[in-house]
Amino acid sequence: MALPRRGAITIICSQLPQEERAKIPYTSPDSPDHIEHYKYSDLDSLFELHGHLRAANPRSLVALRAPADLRSDHFTTHLALLGGVDYNQVTASMPIRIELPVRQVPDWNGELGPYFEVNEGGDTPARHHPRHIGSGANVRLLEDVAFFYRGVNPDNVERTLTICNGMYGRGVYGVVRALTDERFRDRNAAYLRERFGDAAPYCMLTQVRIEGRAVVTPDWTLDSVRLHEWPEPSTEPEERPHL
Repeated sequence: MALPRRGAITIICSQLPQEERAKIPYTSPDSPDHIEHYKYSDLDSLFELHGHLRAANPRSLVALRAPADLRSDHFTTHLALLGGVDYNQVTASMPIRIELPVRQVPDWNGELGPYFEVNEGGDTPARHHPRHIGSGANVRLLEDVAFFYRGVNPDNVERTLTICNGMYGRGVYGVVRALTDERFRDRNAAYLRERFGDAAPYCMLTQVRIEGRAVVTPDWTLDSVRLHEWPEPSTEPEERPHL
């Protein structure tokens, strides 16, 4: 995921609430064994994305911040948002600013649980829910729904905005792996070039399958994996940029 222009990159990762951090050893700054990174809620995704961005953009500074730690200058860098609207206020506010047709609805108490809602122009928006088996303490996630977005940073048109989001942490990790997994990243990046051309912005809802404890990297060349894409395909040939 080499970015089109050099410049500082800021990963804004979801932060666990204080009541959750209090349950984890070494999260207190007063502890001699304090580990600051335990405050982040998407450590698998963060570890994967940070290393990939450093390797793909060796001349760019890659900084990591929680929403509470942000300062003015961070917002005008290349931005990569990790995690959902529950724990990442920037992820929650950004879709409103950029007027996306996709909305994450954290309906945790609803009959079918949380979902992504897509406005496809009809009377009723489409809803995409994760799939589970079991209930209560025995519930197991079979398939998550994840969101990928790439566009212009609304605070600095010379920089980019990338969003990797999911209903659960497994979905966040799956959509990150779609563009970092060495077996799939080139194939998936080629699909994005083929599908979206020079469109800016663009986004995709994708299925992320969980097999046992493993998150299976989505293959975006498979129709069954792609749940929604925006914008719609153009009928005119387009110049395809390098991602």
